[in-house]
Amino acid sequence: MDSVRKIAFLAASTALFSSCQFEKSGATGWNYNDSKNGGFEKAPFEEQENGPGLILVEGGQFTMGRQTDDLTHEWNNIPRTVTVSSFYMDEVEVTNFYWLEYLYWLERVFVADYPEIYKKALPDTLVWRTKLAFNEPYTEYYLRHPAYRDYPVVGINWLQANDYCAWRTDRVNEVILIREGLFEHYPNQINEDHFTTDAYAAGQYESGKKVDGVQDFNPNKDTRNIKMEDGILLPRYRLPTEAEWEYAAFGLVGNTVDERIIERRIILGTDTGCATIVARREVLSMVTSAATSCGDEATTWVLPVV
Repeated sequence: MDSVRKIAFLAASTALFSSCQFEKSGATGWNYNDSKNGGFEKAPFEEQENGPGLILVEGGQFTMGRQTDDLTHEWNNIPRTVTVSSFYMDEVEVTNFYWLEYLYWLERVFVADYPEIYKKALPDTLVWRTKLAFNEPYTEYYLRHPAYRDYPVVGINWLQANDYCAWRTDRVNEVILIREGLFEHYPNQINEDHFTTDAYAAGQYESGKKVDGVQDFNPNKDTRNIKMEDGILLPRYRLPTEAEWEYAAFGLVGNTVDERIIERRIILGTDTGCATIVARREVLSMVTSAATSCGDEATTWVLPVV
């Protein structure tokens, strides 16, 4: 509850000190956090917290595209210098168990009236079948058998990956608000009456509220919901750009000198804390995020740094 306590402390301090002690706007000279002039608020903020299981990938420049000999001489991936901003990525792959957690939530909330929502999130287990291999045990057991719970989920398409990003954003922000004492666990969410970040921001979700909100400096209101400007809620999880995925897969932090890769590695990654990322066909791995298969290419889900 540290973040909410800081906001509450800021409100109490504002009531105690005179207006000469308010921080002033460098653009207008008006006081921040002063209800006498309308109450435009500047919340205390140090840095964005890490989401569950995420690590920070430091941004930088790298040469994107083919840099080695093209045996087929197609040369259809021209090298170019690209700058990538820092972003967060999961330390581990998106596992079968993580996906089963997602499926369980969808079934609990939607299956009574909207079973198609649950069904469209099911992985395509038939991706294991090939002409020259007997993979029927994987088809039947890989997703749900506990022996495979920590293996990366497979058979996920691009649309399913996007839906998972949206769901994970909402669940992470919901548990943050519970941690900060603004909500209680509310297991009776069903159909449209479930928490989403957008619904909460628009003031359209009230179920499970523990308190009305935090103090509002607006003289016409007493309380308000947490806003993105408070720095408590996390930004949206999303799928990455091609450059972000390639940059993360190279594991360049601590592995380059002036954008030159000083050592080639069969398995990519460094000893700086970045997870090793191995591209897999039709595998959802490394979410944000995560690496996921979009067609034949593996990518990563990325949460941008704010």
